[in-house]
Parts: sequence; C-alpha cells; structure tokens
Amino acid sequence: MTNSTPSDFRSENQSDQRKIPFSEVVITRTRNHFFGRKWKTADIQVASWFIFVHLLALFAPFAFTWEAFWIASVGCLLTGMLGITLSYHRLLSHHSLKLPKWLEYSFVYFGVLAAQYQERKNVEDLKNQMFYVFIHKTYMWHLFGCGALLYACGGFSYVVWGMGVRIVWLYHITFCVNSVCHIWGNQTWNTSDLSKNNWWVGILAFGEGWHNNHHAFEYSARHGFEWWQIDVTWYIIKFLEAIGLATNIKVPTNLQKFKKSIFSSDDTFND
Repeated sequence: MTNSTPSDFRSENQSDQRKIPFSEVVITRTRNHFFGRKWKTADIQVASWFIFVHLLALFAPFAFTWEAFWIASVGCLLTGMLGITLSYHRLLSHHSLKLPKWLEYSFVYFGVLAAQYQERKNVEDLKNQMFYVFIHKTYMWHLFGCGALLYACGGFSYVVWGMGVRIVWLYHITFCVNSVCHIWGNQTWNTSDLSKNNWWVGILAFGEGWHNNHHAFEYSARHGFEWWQIDVTWYIIKFLEAIGLATNIKVPTNLQKFKKSIFSSDDTFND
C-alpha cells in the first residue's frame, strides 16, 4: 500500500465532483433514494400512489376532450394556486396573511385535492382544530371521492385529466420549485444558500418560482417583488384584501430589503 498525500486526497475528491450544466452549482456527492434504503410502509404507499397517477396520466392523449382539458385547467388553478400556493404555503406554513375561517377551510380543501402534503410537521397549531383533524384522518377518501365524482360527471376522460394530468402536472411544478430554483436563475438577496429566482417557474408555479425572494423573506405574502416578477397568487391576495377578506398581510419593509441586499454589508445595521 502507498500513502496518499493531501494533494492526492484533494485530487480524488475533485474527480468526484460534477458541475451542473449552465449553472455554478457543483455536485460533490450523490445519494440513491431507491436502492440500498429501508423502505417503510409509508414510503411504499407514496411510491404506489405516484406510480398510479403517472400511469393514469399516460392515457391523456387517448382520453382527450376539450371538456376534460378545461376540467384539468380549472382544477390546477383551484387546487394548485388557491389550495397549495396560497393556503398551504403562504397562509398555513408561513402565516403571511389571515383569512376568515370559512374561506381558509375552503381553500385548504382544494389543497387536499392536490394530493401533496398529508403530514403536518411544520403546522403543529392545526392539530387542535377539528377540521384539520378530520381531514388528516380521512385524507385519501377525499381523493377517492373526487375521482368518483369526476367519473360520474364525465367518465374515464374526466378521471384521466381531472385527476391524473392535473395532479402529475402540479407535482412536477412543485418539484421544479425545490430543484430548478436551487440551480438555475438569479440571486438578488444574500440568503447564504442556493435559492434562485427563476422566471418560467415563477409563471408556472403561480409566483413560487421567485424562490430567492421567498428564502430572503419567508414571512412575505408576496414573492414577486418587482412589477415584472409575475406572482398570480399575490394578485389574488390583493384582490381578497380589496374586498375585505384578507388581513394581516405581511411584506418586507424597505429597510428589511436593504439588510438582505447582496450589496449591503452584514454589519451595516445592528438589531
């Protein structure tokens, strides 16, 4: 055996690194999430559901009708924008605004039909509300009920587009927020992480693609700060505020923005 020098060790480590194309992000190690892991019952259930909805979506070209297409499109707006982005994320997770309970519960129910977040690890305060306890205990039944209603109204094509295509589309847009927006885009704020603002994810994800903005000011109900940063969810929030339904809306002040600016010094201000 030969002894390795520090330079040899660095060289070996560097040989394992891989730069992601068209970005400055370097992968230093990879993980296999499928093989060599201990699969739990919950993992198998989630994987089975993912496989099912993706297989269902594959029937889309053969089950296309314009009615089914619009069912999926409207469903994306209700379950993706109002359900996930506005209520699950900005309202429940970050408490960026307040809504009347009847409207909060309505939007949250749309989020249930997006089939994304059954666990409530970061929203412990919800466990004391009967509505959320009920939803948690009966979660899958609401999805089955949605599928049954779609089938009763429009047959198999409604199920394929209203469940399969809609849910798969929203899944992958959500995945883009947590992957693409940490690789490609621009950083405006000093967040000490890889979060980026990505314009096309911003459009497709109803404003969630302005991810560096969100990481800098997680409490903010507004993600697209500039006029050209399209944030459809924010427009809905402002409309709800205008008609008196949204209150306690949180946005960063100019001073808070300056302190997070990449051009400012960390010690410019002292708290």
